[in-house]
Amino acid sequence: MGGGNTGIQLGIVRGISYGVFGAPGIFMPQMRDLGSRLARVYLTWNQIEPQPGSYDWSAVDALLGQLGPGDRLWITVVTASRWATRQATDFLPASMPRDVAAYQLFLGALVSHCRGAVAYWQCNNEPSNAGLWSGSAADYADLATVFARTVRNADPDAQIVLGGCGFDVLGSNAGSEQRVFFDEVLARAGDAFDVFDVHLYDAPQRIPAHIEDARAMMRLRGIDRPVVVGEYGGPTLLGFPELDSVMQSVMMEALADGEPSLDSADLAAQGETPDRRAMRALYGKMAELPPTLQMFMQGCPPALEARRHRIACREIVTRNLLAMAGGVTLTLAWNLAPEVPNYRDPFNLMGFISDKLALLSYQHDELSRREPAAETFARFAALMSDATAVRRVDTDLGIVAMEVTRERGPLFVFWAEADPFTGEDEPPKLIEWPWATDTAHVCDVFGISRDARPASGHLSLGVSVTPLLVSA
Repeated sequence: MGGGNTGIQLGIVRGISYGVFGAPGIFMPQMRDLGSRLARVYLTWNQIEPQPGSYDWSAVDALLGQLGPGDRLWITVVTASRWATRQATDFLPASMPRDVAAYQLFLGALVSHCRGAVAYWQCNNEPSNAGLWSGSAADYADLATVFARTVRNADPDAQIVLGGCGFDVLGSNAGSEQRVFFDEVLARAGDAFDVFDVHLYDAPQRIPAHIEDARAMMRLRGIDRPVVVGEYGGPTLLGFPELDSVMQSVMMEALADGEPSLDSADLAAQGETPDRRAMRALYGKMAELPPTLQMFMQGCPPALEARRHRIACREIVTRNLLAMAGGVTLTLAWNLAPEVPNYRDPFNLMGFISDKLALLSYQHDELSRREPAAETFARFAALMSDATAVRRVDTDLGIVAMEVTRERGPLFVFWAEADPFTGEDEPPKLIEWPWATDTAHVCDVFGISRDARPASGHLSLGVSVTPLLVSA
C-alpha cells in the first residue's frame, strides 16, 4: 500500500484536529494493522507557531515519531491562527495570513522539519465551503500559489494537493457559486498543484460522473493533473435524497445565528447553541423519523445500526472500485477514529453527520476496537496490496463487474446496484461468468466464503447488493 508501490494505494484520514483538542496520539500501528501505510493528518498554524517566531513541534514530532519504513503522510496545513490570520481562531475556518512573509517562514519551517516523511502537502480543505475557508476564491488562489512555491523550495520531491473539491461543488449545478469558486481557483492557480482532490460522500453510483466532472473542470482551464480521492465514506445523509427536507430544516435552525465560532476555547465554553437545540429537537422525535435517518443517530434500534454497518462494509469496496475504474489510484477513507477518546455527543451537528464513519473506536483510552467496516477495509486492503489497475467490465447481466489487475493474478468483484437501504432484501441475480481455471475462491465483503465450483468454463454466482470478491 505504501512505500515504493506505484499502483493502487489505500489510505485513511486520521481526522481534522490532530492534537488540537487533546494530546496527539499514536495511530499508525493501528493503520498498519488495517493494511494502510498512508495517513492524512491536519495540522494548524496555531499549533506549530502559537506565538510569532516561537515554534512548538510536539504534535509534528509525535506524528513523525510513529512512522515506520514504508509509511507516508499527507498533511493538510490549515491556515488558522489566533495571531497570524485574518480570522483569529486556532481551528476553523481557515483564512488569509495577515502577513504573507510570516506565513512563508512558518510553512517553510514546517516542510523542512518534515522533509522526506511527507508525500503530499495540501493547502487547507474544501475552500469553497464557507465553514472551512473564510475568504474569496482569489484569496485562496493567491495563498495556494504561495503555498506551492514554498513547499517546492523546501521539499521538491513532495506533491502538492489542491484543496478538496467536495459535494458542495460536485453536487451543484453548472454556474453555482461553488463551481464558480473552483473555476476561478483553477484559472488563477493552475500551476500551484500536482494532484486534484475530490471528496466522495453521496451515492456511490455518482462516483464515475464526479471523477469525470473533476477532469472536465481542469480541462476547461487547460490543466491535466491526476485526480485523487482525499476523502470518501458512506453511508451518509447525502446518499438519501428523500431526507433532504428534514435535514434542510435542521440546518436552518442550526445556523439561525450564523456560523458558530470553531475556536477550541469557544467550543469548550458553548452551551445550548442553535445547532445543539436543533439536534435535541430532532432526537426528541426520533421514533417518528424515517429509519434511513434513524440509523445515523446515536442509540438507534440495534437492527438499524446493524443494517448501517452492513451498508458501510459494502461501500468500502464499491466506492473504491468505482473511483479506481475511473483511473484513480489513490483513495483515503474518512476516517480512522474519534480524535478525542471516548467523546461522543449526540447533539453535536458535525458528529451527527460523520461520527459513525469511523473505522475504529476506543476501549477505555486504547484505540483498539474495530468497527465492521474496518474488518472489511483490512480484507480489501489485503486483496488489493499488489493491485495496479481496475477495469469495469461491460456486461448485459444487470450487475456491476470489476476486474482488478494484480501481480498474483486477477481479482473479480461483482455486485448488483440497488437501493442502499432496502437492496439487501432483494433476491440475488444468478449469473454465469466465464472462468478459465478449475478453482475459484469466493467471499463477500463480510468475509463469508461462498461455495463455487467452476464447470464447463463458467462460474455460477448469485450476485446481490453485497459485493462478491472472486479469485482463482
